[in-house]
Amino acid sequence: MFSPDDHRYMARALQLAERGLYTTDPNPRVGCVLVKANDVVGEGWHMRAGEGHAEVHALQNAGAGQARGATAYVTLEPCSHHGRTPPCSEALIDAGVSRVVVAMQDPNPRVVGQGLARLQQAGIAVESGLMRAQAEAINPGFLMRMHTGRPYVRCKLAMSLDGRTAMASGESQWITAEAARNDVHRLRARSSAIVTGIGTVLHDDPSMTVRLPDDEGQYGESPLRVVLDSQLQMSPQAKILSRQTGATRILTLNAATPQAAALRAAGAEVVAIAAVDGKIDLAAMLRQLAEDGRNEVMLEAGATLSGAMLQAGLVDELVIYMAPILMGDGARGLFCLPGLEAMADRIDLEIMDIRAVGRDWRITARPVYRPV
Repeated sequence: MFSPDDHRYMARALQLAERGLYTTDPNPRVGCVLVKANDVVGEGWHMRAGEGHAEVHALQNAGAGQARGATAYVTLEPCSHHGRTPPCSEALIDAGVSRVVVAMQDPNPRVVGQGLARLQQAGIAVESGLMRAQAEAINPGFLMRMHTGRPYVRCKLAMSLDGRTAMASGESQWITAEAARNDVHRLRARSSAIVTGIGTVLHDDPSMTVRLPDDEGQYGESPLRVVLDSQLQMSPQAKILSRQTGATRILTLNAATPQAAALRAAGAEVVAIAAVDGKIDLAAMLRQLAEDGRNEVMLEAGATLSGAMLQAGLVDELVIYMAPILMGDGARGLFCLPGLEAMADRIDLEIMDIRAVGRDWRITARPVYRPV
């Protein structure tokens, strides 16, 4: 159904969509290419929430009248509702495009199918599904939030070749080299929130910020930092609070205590959240982040919280940086996974990608959860 030229122009639209990798939250990353007589007459991508969508930027880039009779290649179904910006489906209709090729439907209940239907009602030829898998890969968090009501969770870990994350003493800086650490900062930059546990804060006193040169603002706003601290053990002097860009949210079981007041005075948002068996309800934590419009969450925590999230089926992707070092059998393991006693209890992984990052290796894997 789709020609080689269709594939070429949609591939370009996907490249444009990726330019919004760090800046579009809570909106999806979308690209658009306008083609007439086999010439590209306009290009655009969604840059920031509240600003024009990809189709609008492409039409502006094309100029008055240039889109009439053109084909629009869009990575996501044009919206059909009035939000902070007018509907993109109406903009395409008004511009006089004759054909719209869409990579994937918008899963947002306010849109799904309606944008395509509106275009068809206006007499525009509409085709959908071209390079859908590639379009979905650009927006894992938006899709997860729309389909399940929670964000996409990416768990980042660093380990030695023998699977250790810290020496027996707890020393862990640095397992990986600078290239891998910079790669982590890029993962942070594309995330809506970074989640960690109080154990990591107490032991490592991390900043949990994006530390990359950003003279042109290409990395957007700093992600929300979220600390799971059921008993409010955090110090108001913790680095995650002091002199940091972006906000820090502390989730706890009781937010009406003197310690909570002290943490608020230090700049933190302290929020009470539901408990399960005396511990923070991890699923409720993710639902809260989804309600805030957070698409992708990066989990940077120790073996206990990472293991609990994995065993609860709440990790969608593992990003493991493996360093060419050995740390010994007394060092700390990657996950705390109580109850895994037989091979039948194991957690299987689907390896998605393995590549060198400087001297280290980055392994991207997807947990394969068994039906309950």
